[in-house]
Order: sequence, then structure tokens, then C-alpha cells
Amino acid sequence: MSLQHNFNLLARYNQWMNNKLYELASALNPDELLQNRGAFFGSVAGILNHLLVADLIWLNRYRQLAIPPSVLQQLSNFPVPVELDQLLYADFNQLHGARKQLDELLLSLSAELNEQHLQQVLSYKNMKGELMRKPFSSLLQHLFNHQTHHRGQLTTLFSQMGLDVGVTDLLMLIDNEPADNL
Repeated sequence: MSLQHNFNLLARYNQWMNNKLYELASALNPDELLQNRGAFFGSVAGILNHLLVADLIWLNRYRQLAIPPSVLQQLSNFPVPVELDQLLYADFNQLHGARKQLDELLLSLSAELNEQHLQQVLSYKNMKGELMRKPFSSLLQHLFNHQTHHRGQLTTLFSQMGLDVGVTDLLMLIDNEPADNL
């Protein structure tokens, strides 16, 4: 499997899971969304906000690549966060709308990627201001892994609230291969 194929799969999984979680979250009242449940970033809304913030931070860093994917120009439609817990949208519906747009951007990004993009090294400053140089493909993998990490926390919170998220496995999006390819 090529890296591009892998990133296409992860972008589809990302969108699928975000849709599932936002569907459950949209059934909660504002107090339930904002209730501190002792998780990273406190509440369901806090975690959903953090995921959007972190994605935007990383995607804006990716714009600094020597050869950035052109789809990243669409980031000008989004706020540029500077803190990991920065509140981007106080209104849940606006947060949800931004998540949908960003998930579409991630799908477009994964479709645009080529070996030239993926073999680059990205120089950026982390949140502490330290200069980092890391392979872009690994940093993109990190973006998707970070999403999975916090979505796992959300599924736990929903389960504790008696809400069933259903199947969450990446396996559900991996196509079966014909028997002659085994």
C-alpha cells in the first residue's frame, strides 16, 4: 500500500468518525456539551474544539513546506489558533460546520499528495518555540493519530453517558481484496 493510499484511508476514517461523534454530540444540550468530565480539555465540546485547533495548527505548519500542497491555500477561510485550548467557535453548530469543512480539506489534501510532497522535511516551531525538523509524512501520520487518540476519549465519555457510538474500527473502511490477491 502506498503512503498516499494510506493517507486517503486515514482521511476517510477521520471524516467517518468525526461524523459519528458530532451526530452524538449534537443530541446533547449545551450544559452536557460543556460539562467538565475530567478528560483532556475537560468537556465533549472542549475535546472537539481541541481537535479542530490542533488540525489547524498542523495544517498551517504544512503550508511552510518548500512544495506545499495547493489545497492548503483554503486554510485562509479558517482562524489561525495559537494555543491548544483556544476556543474557536462558541456556537456548537459553527464548530460542527468548521469540522465538516476541514475534513473535506483533509480528503482533498490526501488526494493531492505525491511522493515529492511526502518526502519533504518540514522545519517548524513547536508550541514552546523550539525549532523542529521532521519528515512531513510522519507529521501527517501524527495528525491522524492525534485525532484517533482524542476521539477515543470522546467515545469513552459518550459511553459513560449511556450513548452508543457503535463500531469505531478503521477496519470497517478497509476494502476486501479479491481472493486471487492473497
